[in-house]
Amino acid sequence: MRNATHPLSSPRKRGPIRRVLAMWHRERDVESSGVMGPRLRGDDAKRAGRALHLLTPFFVCAFAAYSLSVANAETLRVGKAVPEAFSFVPPDVGMRNGIFQRNNVELELTAFAGDARMQQAAASDSIDILLGSGPAMAFIAKGSPIKGVAAMAGPPLLLAIVVRPDGPKTVADLKGKTVSVSTTGSLTYWLVSETARRHGWGPTGINIAPMGAMPGQIAALKRGDIDGAIMDIGNAFDLEKKGEARILVRFTDIKDFHIHVIFATDKVIASKPEVVRNFLKGWFETIAFMRSHKADTVKVAKEVMEKDEDISGRVYDELMPMFSDTGRFDQAALTTLRKSYVELKLLPSEPDMSKLYTEAFLPK
Repeated sequence: MRNATHPLSSPRKRGPIRRVLAMWHRERDVESSGVMGPRLRGDDAKRAGRALHLLTPFFVCAFAAYSLSVANAETLRVGKAVPEAFSFVPPDVGMRNGIFQRNNVELELTAFAGDARMQQAAASDSIDILLGSGPAMAFIAKGSPIKGVAAMAGPPLLLAIVVRPDGPKTVADLKGKTVSVSTTGSLTYWLVSETARRHGWGPTGINIAPMGAMPGQIAALKRGDIDGAIMDIGNAFDLEKKGEARILVRFTDIKDFHIHVIFATDKVIASKPEVVRNFLKGWFETIAFMRSHKADTVKVAKEVMEKDEDISGRVYDELMPMFSDTGRFDQAALTTLRKSYVELKLLPSEPDMSKLYTEAFLPK
């Protein structure tokens, strides 16, 4: 039956195009019900022909514009520090909803097993954009050919130190214990070192075991080869739900911080500055979309994180507040990072942070 509330259902004030569309909708509704309906005849058929004739150039132009947009889109090779973290879901959300494409950018996504390995890819010109950590800015001071172009997220809400159900009961019990991280110099390495330092044990008060990808770390935790593992909150929630682990440490006390930074290689900044701008415009449009479209975001996050809808929804609620809407760098957060590089023995002296980033490519 024809839907009386259909926007084309009113017989009044129809031009030829609206009349043809209305007739087409009636035909579809009647045929879908299994009843032979009337066909266009006489004046209606003539009007339909004229309307279709008028519509043809519109569709041709629309298709041509779309094709031109796709043809003109620049491809950026984007690296994610790790594959399964919610922090790195925005490129997938943006691409699936056409946001980056509307900004004339196509993305080639590659996930790594930690910041250090992603830095190697940048050094070998295998990627253009790096979705990494604030602590990874120290790599620039060591000569990495990249620069921070946006502060992606603030406090480290993403991560937690997880132990076995029968493991350490309090943070104090971690002194002298072994906790796995992804790679040396990574965000996870920084947070474990900082946890030890803040408790007065020095940056080596917790034994740190760089172990690469998360599946291997989880397997080692279950076997008892390590006492704890620092991981994204999605994996932590999942292990707790299964009764296989327990969250011991959340880093909610660290306020002035940039957990994530978007970097661009020196090469792409020099050769394709406008593409970098378009990427960041697409990024922040995606963040705005994610804030107002939870269901759509969770649908994509489920696939990227390989978690169920319940876990993915919890992660969304926990982590959306950490994302920046502007990409501006916070001076207090930069001070935290600058001092920590020396305290954690990542650098011999505090770097000039102004040389490690630029805000020139951020949307105005």
